[in-house]
Amino acid sequence: MDLTDLETPALILDRTKLDRNVARMREHLTKLKVALRPHVKTAKSIDVLRRVLKDPPGGVEREPGGITVSTLKEAEYFFSNGVRDILYAVGMAPNKLLHIAELRRKGADVALILDSIEAANIVAAKGQELGVEFPALIEIDSDGHRSGIKPGDSMLLDIGGRLHERNGTQLRGVLTHAGDSSNCSSIDKIRALAERERAAVVQCAEALKRAGLPCPVVSVGSTPTATFAERMDGVTEVRAGVYMFFDLVMAGLGVCTLEDIALTVMTSVIGHQPDRNWIITDAGWMAMSRDRGTAKQRVDQGYGVVCDLAGKPIDDLIVAETNQEHGIVADRRGRPVDLARFPVGMLLRVMPNHACATAAQYSQYHVIAGEPVIEAVWPRFSGW
Repeated sequence: MDLTDLETPALILDRTKLDRNVARMREHLTKLKVALRPHVKTAKSIDVLRRVLKDPPGGVEREPGGITVSTLKEAEYFFSNGVRDILYAVGMAPNKLLHIAELRRKGADVALILDSIEAANIVAAKGQELGVEFPALIEIDSDGHRSGIKPGDSMLLDIGGRLHERNGTQLRGVLTHAGDSSNCSSIDKIRALAERERAAVVQCAEALKRAGLPCPVVSVGSTPTATFAERMDGVTEVRAGVYMFFDLVMAGLGVCTLEDIALTVMTSVIGHQPDRNWIITDAGWMAMSRDRGTAKQRVDQGYGVVCDLAGKPIDDLIVAETNQEHGIVADRRGRPVDLARFPVGMLLRVMPNHACATAAQYSQYHVIAGEPVIEAVWPRFSGW
């Protein structure tokens, strides 16, 4: 089969770009002498993870190492495929503890994260009730982006002591996520944030150790900071995920180029609006997601950059607007479009703003290797 045999919209993954992206990140972190714990929230596919675990990509597969997940469905799936070391990197919700306990009883080493005494008490009480021990990392707020406790807050030692001293819990370490890296306006600012991320979590790890508390894991992670970090002293692992695929938000930050984006949505031209210079396609927001992550960047890419069947951007065409099942393709500057170049039935590919959100709309990847020939179909899943 080749791409012209598919119904649209369809999710296309270029394996050669995936392998190149994976190799680049691995080489960088190897130079920094720090382990990679890949985040699988975008991939949601054991076939993708196997590419990540091959050294080099396409070579000999290694034993499954540790991964990061954002849903317990991911934890279940990857554990069923042989991955045991799993970090659930979303703040603890009490209604998920029974599920985590079941996974741990089956042999999965699932660790969770929290950032309050209240949460630590809930986890400890549930662990005692169920007769299990929940490993937990304390989430650190290194950039004011989201959750966590700030470096220097005395609550760190209170939470650490509670996790270490109570039955039902185990203090596994500290973790931070430099989510504000997605708002940086330059590479230098990303580098500075990477150092801030590192320093914040290392400072907290050292505070715990000075207090006589264990801190075996010191975890940082975001694709931008992982890409541009210049040192990882004191850090034991880096979590990153979208680096496998990249997207327009990452390209807008300067983390990758358009040529590095491995994930596209194939769509068909289904009509035109000549008086508006519009090309109508069958890939609306249900196919692309509603993510408008480039809207605040220097270049607003609408809902995606429009490419030909080979994946090359076409002029200044973007998906300017969407309805549920309809995409509206137009010139980003409102200039006239030669609609005759885009007849009904023509196949286009669209680079997404946010790989995670777009991939979540699909149940499978159609895998190519540069050319529009489908070499494999890799199942993926969504939901919680």
